[in-house]
Amino acid sequence: MELRPAFRVNGFFMLLLLLAVGIVGVVLGVSGSGSHGSGARAGAVIGYVILLLAVLLLTGLTTVGPNEAKVLQFFGRYIGSVSDAGFFWVVPLTAKRRISLRVRNFETQKLKVNDSDGNPVEIAAVAVYRVVDSFKAAFAVDNYEEYVRTQSETAVRHLATTHPYDSDDQSRTSLRNGAEVAEEMTAELRERTALAGIEILEARITHLAYAPEIAQAMLVRQQASQVVAARSRIVDGAVGMVGMALQRLADEGMVELDEERKASMVSNLLVVLCGDRAAQPVVNTGTLYS
Repeated sequence: MELRPAFRVNGFFMLLLLLAVGIVGVVLGVSGSGSHGSGARAGAVIGYVILLLAVLLLTGLTTVGPNEAKVLQFFGRYIGSVSDAGFFWVVPLTAKRRISLRVRNFETQKLKVNDSDGNPVEIAAVAVYRVVDSFKAAFAVDNYEEYVRTQSETAVRHLATTHPYDSDDQSRTSLRNGAEVAEEMTAELRERTALAGIEILEARITHLAYAPEIAQAMLVRQQASQVVAARSRIVDGAVGMVGMALQRLADEGMVELDEERKASMVSNLLVVLCGDRAAQPVVNTGTLYS
């Protein structure tokens, strides 16, 4: 079975019609009860039957609010859904289950899992979703809200175990790459919740941190990695500047240096450029070689 629209009629029209039929039934019943004869009694019975029928038909009146749907069951059988807002008359004696079509947010709890490198991390995410198929939401799962909750936590756990918390390798996607991780989580949740008639609009990580027992050690590691990366960049720049200086001196012919003096100059420039403290200059007042 699949989602289909239910039979419905304008509720105000049916309400007025059934009220008129009920009044006719009351008049026939009262007038027949006050008279004698088999014809009068038959009229009274017909009047009360009409009144009872009007009351039963009144059970078909229902109101559907904006961004909601009513799933109709007639003695256990699905007969359709009403998704348009308004006042309607549907098949009487039906069970009407309200399904909200509004956009909802669900935020998972802080989950403690191991990332792909085996480091324990705390992670939480928020999923933005809405129901797009009221039939599946009502009958494909027991409780679609609980289903979204469970699948969201499962997707977050799976995501955390397949990615590292942080990575120096540009080819590996880490949990700190917000946009890429959000797209991957959204796609996975869409696959998991399609069975329940749910559309995932967005999913993002809202909390990400190392577990308390390793947080201090990982902070030291991150600081060391940043220092190494910064030093590496400084060395690259320094080497480029030294090469540029030697090339300019050679091109302009300002001074000729042998290999030993070039090595000394390179050593001095690298110390000045790569040192983490200000260099103390020494002024040479003699000749180049003394």
